[in-house]
Formats: sequence, C-alpha cells, structure tokens
Amino acid sequence: MPKMIVSIDGVVIKEVQLTKDRTTLGRRPYNDVVIDNLAVSGEHAVLQMSGSDVFLEDLNSTNGTYVNGKAIKKQQLQGGDSIEIGKYKIKFVHEGGGAAGGSDPYEKTMVINAGAVVGAADAAPLAPAAIKVISGSAAGREVALTKVVTTIGKPGVAVAAITRRPHGYVVAMVEGTVKPTINGAPLGTDGKDLRHGDVLELAGTQMQFVQD
Repeated sequence: MPKMIVSIDGVVIKEVQLTKDRTTLGRRPYNDVVIDNLAVSGEHAVLQMSGSDVFLEDLNSTNGTYVNGKAIKKQQLQGGDSIEIGKYKIKFVHEGGGAAGGSDPYEKTMVINAGAVVGAADAAPLAPAAIKVISGSAAGREVALTKVVTTIGKPGVAVAAITRRPHGYVVAMVEGTVKPTINGAPLGTDGKDLRHGDVLELAGTQMQFVQD
C-alpha cells in the first residue's frame, strides 16, 4: 500500500497510508493530511489513486508543489519520489509499485511496515523506552515510545519529535516559538541522541527519557 513519510529538517513527524482514492494536503484542519505551516496553502495539493497508480496535483497553491526539486501541476508519482511543500519534505513510498520496483534505498533506511526500522542489515531490537513527565500537572505520567515517531509538546509553542532509529532514539525540535532544551542546553532541529536519564523541557514542562 502506498504511503507518505512527512519530515521537516530530516526529522520524521508523521506517516500516512494512502487508503482513499482522493487524499488532500493543506493547512486547513479539514484536509486528510494537515500541515500546519504558513508556507502551506489552505488547500495545497491532492493525491489521487487510480488502481496502483498515484497522481499528485497542485491546487493552485501560493508557494507551489515540487517533486524531486521540480515544480509540478500534476504528475504521476514513483516509489522514492521526494515531494516538497513549504519547509516539509514528503517521501512517497510505494512498496512493490512504481519505477523503483521495490528497490527504493529509502525503504532500507527508514520506516517499513508495522513501524519496524531497519538499516542496511536488520538492527537488533531496541530496549523499551518511555518519556516520563516530572513536572507540571501531568507529573508522574509515562508515555511508552512504541511508535516510530512520537511528538511531544504544545503545538505553536514548542513541539519536538522523538524518532526510533536502528542505533537508538533521537530527539529534535519540530516547531514552536520557545526552543526546547535537553539537559539545560537548547535543542535544535539537527537531532540529538537520547540517553537514559536525559531531561527534556518543553513549554515549561520537564520530561525524562528512560530506557531499560
């Protein structure tokens, strides 16, 4: 089944399976895929499925829709294509379909079915990990990191994403007006490896990364 992997600054923030004949992308909340960024139009683009073929069409957006670096109006997508909308990059993955013929190198380094993450060779399973809230009204709450990508924080204020990778867990800032910190140091968009006991602070709330 075709899917899209949405990232910003190299950090994956969501994964969307294409299950409908028509999937809309845009800033407005009624879109199937909401990308809340001012560079993205309210109704930016639409993906249409016809059998095993998937077509991407720009809906006269302000800043345009790009596939592999080229502005498009309407184009059939192939496995491995990179879509750019505003600051966001969307990797189109079509397992067993498209010109990539299932050999898309991205599939070997990123998200595969059921949220498994593999490298060039299958990585050993990671030890279970969680984020534990240690301050504020939700103190004591623990969130298990069972998904490939877990987003934390307050939208519009400070949002970070924790991504499970073959070597471990990586945290990076996604958006916000208040920069999160890790162990008291500002957290950027480049991504930082997490270690047991690390303390994150987002929008005034402290959380601790714990791993068995």
